[in-house]
Amino acid sequence: MIHVALELGSLDIEDAEKAGFAFVTIANDGPIEAGVRAAYLSRRTSTIGLAPELHVTVTEPFHLATQLASLDHASLGRAGWVVGAVNTPSAYAAVGGTPLAGDDLRREIEDVIDVARLLWHSWEDDAVIRDVGSGRFLDADRVHHVNFTGARFSVVGPLITPRPPQGQIVVIGADTLGVTGRLDVALIDAPTHDELVERSAQARADGARLIFAEVEVDDPAPVRARLDRLEGIVDGVRLHLTGATPGLAPVIDALGPRPPAGSTLRETLGLPQGG
Repeated sequence: MIHVALELGSLDIEDAEKAGFAFVTIANDGPIEAGVRAAYLSRRTSTIGLAPELHVTVTEPFHLATQLASLDHASLGRAGWVVGAVNTPSAYAAVGGTPLAGDDLRREIEDVIDVARLLWHSWEDDAVIRDVGSGRFLDADRVHHVNFTGARFSVVGPLITPRPPQGQIVVIGADTLGVTGRLDVALIDAPTHDELVERSAQARADGARLIFAEVEVDDPAPVRARLDRLEGIVDGVRLHLTGATPGLAPVIDALGPRPPAGSTLRETLGLPQGG
């Protein structure tokens, strides 16, 4: 039985949670920034994973890591991160700078993922001691600088929030980003089944822990059959409902039973706690 995720769009989060979706992804294409929307949804849900799209190119890396760690705390361990890499002049106009060339863009994505992972581990699990007698909230010896230097930025650290409940946020991204080995979940959007098989095998060879196929849904009826065909090839799918889809309910009915949710998103997906 493979995992099913959903691009949330304007769909009802409560319906998605009741249906047993492993997680929803939240695109950063509306009036409310995806991370802010995810933070709001964290208090309206209890089991479903929440994965906003945050862009490495136009978001300061330390703030990005902090925002995601805070989401993991707010959701009690259900945070994911869809790695975005918008690289257009209009996007850079809001923050200053110019689009990056191919190799420079890939290095920026690598650096931001790497420093985020280091920052999430900059607090040890038992760093917060809450010692009333001594008036100490934390043990400073258990909080560490990361001293990271990338191609275009450096971060001393540590993070300003304690270690996230999951230890590491679930990192999700397209296999076309060029950083597959750094992903927990590689998303593959292939036009044919044969290409999906080939790219899935390559993504596993490159080090991705889980493979999810991108699946567009017009008609709910064939969804179950398609999932059955993908069994053993991918670990899950991310559904995208189109304007032709007659709502979420028929899709839920077509899917049938889903794997049970764990206490964290990593547990739901079968990923090791802590990264």
